[in-house]
Amino acid sequence: MYPMAPLIRTALNGMVRVAPGPAGRWAFHLFVRPLGRAKVKPGEQAVLAAARTGTLRVRGKEVVTYAWGDGRRPVLLVHGWSSRASRLGAFAEELLARGYSPVAFDGPGHGESSGRATNIVEYREIIRQLHARHGDFEAVVAHSFGVLASLFALRDGVRTARFVGLGGVGSFAMLMEGFRAGLGLDDRVVRAMRGYVEGHLAPGEPGIWDRFGADHAPEELGAPVLLFHDEGDDMVPLAQARFLARAHGGRARLVVTRGLGHRRILTDPEVVAEAVEFATAGSGLATEPAVGTRQGVSPTGW
Repeated sequence: MYPMAPLIRTALNGMVRVAPGPAGRWAFHLFVRPLGRAKVKPGEQAVLAAARTGTLRVRGKEVVTYAWGDGRRPVLLVHGWSSRASRLGAFAEELLARGYSPVAFDGPGHGESSGRATNIVEYREIIRQLHARHGDFEAVVAHSFGVLASLFALRDGVRTARFVGLGGVGSFAMLMEGFRAGLGLDDRVVRAMRGYVEGHLAPGEPGIWDRFGADHAPEELGAPVLLFHDEGDDMVPLAQARFLARAHGGRARLVVTRGLGHRRILTDPEVVAEAVEFATAGSGLATEPAVGTRQGVSPTGW
């Protein structure tokens, strides 16, 4: 993941002993940098071309936004890490066909937006601004890191009637542990990074680090939740979906797919149809089972 991992490990593990502040800042800037900028796929071009594009500014960065439809019954689409809004194009098309108005954005450092990095606090600010612009969402449909970031925003003033998560991250601690273990960092580096986040990224919000995880005050969401996760997901383990489902209790239903992996789940016709059916339904989950499992259309994971 990091070609210079041995050098980074040596430098950060040494620096944190004598200068924890700079070590925490450097580690944070590594953590929030996407691994490349995803390009539009041929199959996404038509739906992207049909969108009305706009911009908003977050912490000095220009964020490109997309909107379809007449503005009534908005549904927010939130992409994951090192991804872009167009990856959720299949959901935009299906929602638009049903008379809903999809809304999406490219996070900073992603797609057509400016910047080289972003973080969960910036995602929250983007979602807040889109909420102010479009009103309460009929549903939020999010993928991967977008699930964690959306739930953070939805517990902090943004309102939606329903929530759909695909291949979602639920535990911020899992992200941090993957980052720490991947580079072989000392635990003191993570503590220094936490200090930097709390002191500089969100200085007016004590304890914000503990609020990043989706298990923090899940009752504040107050909306039914539908989760999709592939058993062969090689990016986010299925355990994360089970973690999310437990956190949200009786309001949540988990559908486990096979053969769709972390990315192909976004274009599987059955997943898209079921997710949109839920997102546009007026009722909750009272008559549905807690967990479902079915075979996906793709023969192998991706």
